[in-house]
Amino acid sequence: MNSKLKVKELPNRSNHNCFGCGPGNPNGLKMKFFTDDNSVFSRIIIPSHLCGWDNLVHGGVLSTILDEIMSWSAIYLLRKFILTKSITVDFLHPVYVGDEVQAVGRVLKMSDKREALMEGKLLKNGNKICARSRGTFALLNSRMIQKMGIISEKAVRDFKPIFEA
Repeated sequence: MNSKLKVKELPNRSNHNCFGCGPGNPNGLKMKFFTDDNSVFSRIIIPSHLCGWDNLVHGGVLSTILDEIMSWSAIYLLRKFILTKSITVDFLHPVYVGDEVQAVGRVLKMSDKREALMEGKLLKNGNKICARSRGTFALLNSRMIQKMGIISEKAVRDFKPIFEA
């Protein structure tokens, strides 16, 4: 995050086990999210148990971080529940365990009221882009996401502070 930008932390539900952002997942990334109301940001130091080759962070973990930052960007900036439809990732520079990376997500365009194109970037050392992604996300209302059996009515209510942040 650029320290010159005025950012606020986004609220997160405290009672879920998402690998990316769940505070209850002991093996997860426990990502926290911040926004300047144009983009969403997160800083992560990647633990050693998520390596691929020796000290190199596994590409699936980097893809997960990018999916998560794009997801939270869509949730907060578009005020919708989301499902990832597709994601592409370009790996540009290695990321090593113990590196601190900054994830940045933003909306590229709304395809229509039910779909958005998102962008994610992973940076280290301030501005070196290590990986970038684009993803297509389905935008869902609370009724549809419950009907699909993805989250409970209580979980839908738990998102209210995020949508209102």
